[in-house]
Amino acid sequence: MLFSKFRSVAFSTLLLLPVLVSPHSVWAQTPTQSQREGSDSTIEMPNSEQKTPDSNSPASNTENNETSEISRPDNLLSLSGGKKLMNQADQAIDQQNYDVAKEKLQSARRVFNQLSNFYQQLSGSFQGIDNRTSQKHRQKAVESAQMRDRATYQLALVHRARKEMALAVPLLVQVIQSQNPTSELGKKSYQQLRELGFVETPFPGNSNSGSNN
Repeated sequence: MLFSKFRSVAFSTLLLLPVLVSPHSVWAQTPTQSQREGSDSTIEMPNSEQKTPDSNSPASNTENNETSEISRPDNLLSLSGGKKLMNQADQAIDQQNYDVAKEKLQSARRVFNQLSNFYQQLSGSFQGIDNRTSQKHRQKAVESAQMRDRATYQLALVHRARKEMALAVPLLVQVIQSQNPTSELGKKSYQQLRELGFVETPFPGNSNSGSNN
């Protein structure tokens, strides 16, 4: 009898084993605590909740500043940028702030000189390919050179006001060489050289020099 009961219990246990080990059983489908934690850590945020770059962040501000700096005409290598420097120099001269005027004029000379060289190179590159484009770049080169010589002349006057004659003379000679002595700026530069005592001969064509020729 005892053996019969034991056999019944054993048989019942065997019937329960498939349920316990079945992959489709209730216990097999229930996630463990570690599984729940693991799955929670991999959940992605919905699109509406995902973070977007903050426009006020330092990195974003840096990019915006760089873009705005590049797009500003006065910061570009341009005629307008050089002319702005010239205007600032004129204001400094009016206030007799010759140190600032000298700095602005030197910067303007560099800008205009680079522009003249670059436009001249472009003009040569298009020559024989597109003469119209070549001519336009040549006109820009000439305009830039004119502005460069104006800045050079103004810088010479600043040096003269600062009693720096040795610095003024070479600049005046450069203007005459670049502009041609008969141009308006060339004549002014030569007159400055006379007033400085660097040259004694009057400008050719002056009424008081006719008897000397």
